[in-house]
Amino acid sequence: MKLDIVTLEVIRNALPAVANEMAADLQRTSYNMMIYEVRDYCTALLDLKGELISQNVGGVSHFVADLGVLVVDGMKRYGRGGFKPGDVIITNHQAVAGQHLNNVVIYSPYFYKGELLMFCMVRAHWIDVGGQSTGFGAGATVADPWFEGLQLDQLKIYEEGKLNETLYRVVKDNIRFPESSLGDMKSQMAACRLAARRMDELFDKYGKDTILAAIAQIFDETEQKCRNVVAQLPDGVYEAEASIDDDGLIRDEEVPIRVKIAIKGSDMTIDLSGCSAERKAAINSRTYAGARVAYKALTGPLDPVNEGSFRALKVIIPEGNIMMARFPAPMSGWSAIVPTVVDTIVMALAKAMPDRVPAGHHGLLGGTVVFFGLDPKTKRRFVVQSIEGGGWGGRPFEDGESATVSVCQGDVRNGSIEGIELKCPVLVESRGLRQDSCGAGKHRGGLGLDVRVRNLVEGKWNFERARRSKRPPWGLWGGTAGEPSGNLLKLPGEKAFKFITGSNISVSRNSKAIVRTGGGGGWGDPLERVAAMVVEDVAEGLISRQAARKLYGVILRGNMSLDESATARLRGRLRSTRKARSKKAPS
Repeated sequence: MKLDIVTLEVIRNALPAVANEMAADLQRTSYNMMIYEVRDYCTALLDLKGELISQNVGGVSHFVADLGVLVVDGMKRYGRGGFKPGDVIITNHQAVAGQHLNNVVIYSPYFYKGELLMFCMVRAHWIDVGGQSTGFGAGATVADPWFEGLQLDQLKIYEEGKLNETLYRVVKDNIRFPESSLGDMKSQMAACRLAARRMDELFDKYGKDTILAAIAQIFDETEQKCRNVVAQLPDGVYEAEASIDDDGLIRDEEVPIRVKIAIKGSDMTIDLSGCSAERKAAINSRTYAGARVAYKALTGPLDPVNEGSFRALKVIIPEGNIMMARFPAPMSGWSAIVPTVVDTIVMALAKAMPDRVPAGHHGLLGGTVVFFGLDPKTKRRFVVQSIEGGGWGGRPFEDGESATVSVCQGDVRNGSIEGIELKCPVLVESRGLRQDSCGAGKHRGGLGLDVRVRNLVEGKWNFERARRSKRPPWGLWGGTAGEPSGNLLKLPGEKAFKFITGSNISVSRNSKAIVRTGGGGGWGDPLERVAAMVVEDVAEGLISRQAARKLYGVILRGNMSLDESATARLRGRLRSTRKARSKKAPS
């Protein structure tokens, strides 16, 4: 069926609008700050083959990139005839979902006039799923996935509209914050019900054949847009290598990330076979998300995402790879690898896309702030959670963004200081940009954050490892690397902060933590940066006078004005003596 352009355009915008309304409903009704404020979720519509029809704008990219495997698994489990109107399925089992257990998926089948046509789905971060720890999971050192919490494997929490009381009690009795998590579950279900109502309206207006034909045509057009971008790139094989510091169990042993990208015509293959084998530490995952996120960012970052976005992409990840780990490989820290995979894919394509590819970004899902315990005043458990962004790499046309979450995270943002302090007994003493954390370049990297928190009661801290200190966010075309992330802790009575990582770290009242997120790498030779821009950066406290002189060859007078003659002489000397870090940036 060939559709007229007006009808097609209306449906093209209506499908994402349904997902966006699901997201708005979820935010308004959820109990958990990670959902309603940090926005650690995604909403989506998928067809019976698990192909993505639409997702909410700003949905967590690595959440939605492989939701289809859950539909495929559900169809294998129940069969087309095993889904009934009123069914609601809950799942997070790592054998298929491939993430930490906190990312719980609720989905429901959508029927129109008695026919199963698609699924409405919400993946959202619960603050607790039981297990050894709370917040973002049990940490890298857990022995197996059962330490991480409840494994829920394609279970019907509602069957034909009737609550499964036994399953509900099992979930309730095995999590620390049942009011919050079960409240979030109900919010996820409400979003799915809303989607069904909106799809009823759409099918009533245009008819089943028209809607399904429009979806197929949208997929085809999206695929062609992506192919058009890839077809402009030189055919060839592009490779890059990076690493994270260690896996949390075996210290001082880097975990390699190797990518190989083959471009032929309008087809692209991303091969992650060279990445580390699965580890005993809980930094494994089972996801194509890293490759898909990078591909989408390079081929059509501003276009809506649907299955057509990935048709021209082939991803190779062998079983037993750290990105395709086999259950029961633990996955609590699954997100440690994915941003670096994205960064490494981007780095590999720098030669093919020099006018589009940025330098490396901070490479974490953000500095995670997690403090939990029992409030002696209220006698209630509490948990503080926030995700703190870092610096993105400098770009061919401008500086990198500061204090921004990973490319994998969509519109995730940090928790507000007011919200954190209102809900939990902590004091956020400061949150600001981290001076000199940015890589130097013609276009400098963005800055990371320096966040200082004092806990007002005893409790436990969870700290994410500083995973990119040995190979910090790299510069491109002569730019320098950004500063890596790091966490520090000072107990009462101690004089100095100490670097620290790990989970369930017990602390007494008035301990202080510092979360420092990394900066982005610089793009291009720092000596080519406009001197006036360097002066402005110093004036705003983004870089120090020492960095201006050492890295940019810029000298300021005592009144913060530019000493043009001294700057010209110093830059001349530096140009004649400095060895090129890499090839000259493309013009």
